[in-house]
Amino acid sequence: MDNDVVILVAEDERGHYVLTKNGLRRGGIANDIIWLEDGQATLDFLQGTRGNGDGRDENKGYVLLLDIRMPKVDGVEILRRMKDDDELRDIPVVMVTTSDAQVNIDICTQLGCSGYLVKPLDETLIETVRQVCLQV
Repeated sequence: MDNDVVILVAEDERGHYVLTKNGLRRGGIANDIIWLEDGQATLDFLQGTRGNGDGRDENKGYVLLLDIRMPKVDGVEILRRMKDDDELRDIPVVMVTTSDAQVNIDICTQLGCSGYLVKPLDETLIETVRQVCLQV
């Protein structure tokens, strides 16, 4: 797996982020992992508009693990904006959510997500992240 790929975890619940990060580490994923705590922070990072200058490095590859239900901007809207943006559309996005509603799965799939995982997460997360990182 390419350790140059940065894994972004867009998740408003710190506990869910920690579980995700720990699961990835236990699964042998040593890539850098960045936590984005809400939808606006996610967009700001991706678009390079965070106030502290911390944003996406155009020379690195990214994979986004994206929760659907987040404050400020929800995950479906983030996915929609990414796929409409020439600079962001090729970043693989895996939806990681508590929603197993078929309508959400259909919308995210139609928008171009690379995967859709329902919490609680298991070893499927590790395999999905490995596969998606190969696309970067």
